[in-house]
Amino acid sequence: MTYSIVARDPATGQMGMAVQSHFFGVGRLVGWGEGGVGVVATQSFVEPAYGPRALALMRDGAGAQDALRALVAADDEQDRRQVGVLDATGRAAAHTGARCIAAAGHTVGDGLSAQANMMRRDTVWDAMRAALERGRGDLAARLLDALDAAEAEGGDIRGRQSAALLIVSGERHGEPWRDREFDLRIEDHPDPLAELRRVVDLHRAYGRLERAEHAMTAGDQTEAAAGFAEAADALGSNVEGTFWAGVALASTGDIEGARSMLASALAAHDGWPELLRRLPAVDLLPDEPGLVERLLAGSER
Repeated sequence: MTYSIVARDPATGQMGMAVQSHFFGVGRLVGWGEGGVGVVATQSFVEPAYGPRALALMRDGAGAQDALRALVAADDEQDRRQVGVLDATGRAAAHTGARCIAAAGHTVGDGLSAQANMMRRDTVWDAMRAALERGRGDLAARLLDALDAAEAEGGDIRGRQSAALLIVSGERHGEPWRDREFDLRIEDHPDPLAELRRVVDLHRAYGRLERAEHAMTAGDQTEAAAGFAEAADALGSNVEGTFWAGVALASTGDIEGARSMLASALAAHDGWPELLRRLPAVDLLPDEPGLVERLLAGSER
């Protein structure tokens, strides 16, 4: 008993699914996706098998409509199911069974399908579609806007509990972990949509952190320091980015800048100073006599 949306970004080819429900852990049942293949939202007396089966059919060449038609035809409980399917070309299809609990319905557009059941009002699915079509930003931002629009129309008649966002790449890379660009779930929360937005922002910050880490291991400490500092600003009170920005600055020879950057991290928890001591042994900090002590001076509890 859920509202969800599946959509494709024509500029990037990314495909995504976003969902919210008054149900524990909605993302583990409703949302399915595979890079270069498609995304699926299966709900309303949910049959999770629709997800992997629809993806398998599309992987073998079926379009969204044909895949959905085949699955619905083979389902004795089709009247209770609600499903949205999107393939890698942007074709979308949806099914709302006659015995889905009102208000229930869907709308299919160019590169999207929005579907909902057990809603407070029958305006929810159209509101999701309109929000996504007029939205700005990347696909993640527009999918979140669509969920907010659904909630503004009354959302699930029972209230709120969990939400999820899944985005996969438009092409298959042969490495599934590269194809899954967002896979975030809020399992149980009084305000799951706000919490999902917070976690999306955190995910973006850790993406900056990861890029800076790659620069560090490639030997570009100046680029790494800038990237870690950018991540630190986005992470706020989380000192992960601050610590590694200081390490990267130390590796460029900017000891005073490193000490300034490291100060808050080293004071936050006694594990950070010990971690700093371990870095020269694995070539993540110059193995220079007295360097670690200079960085730690005055910062330990």
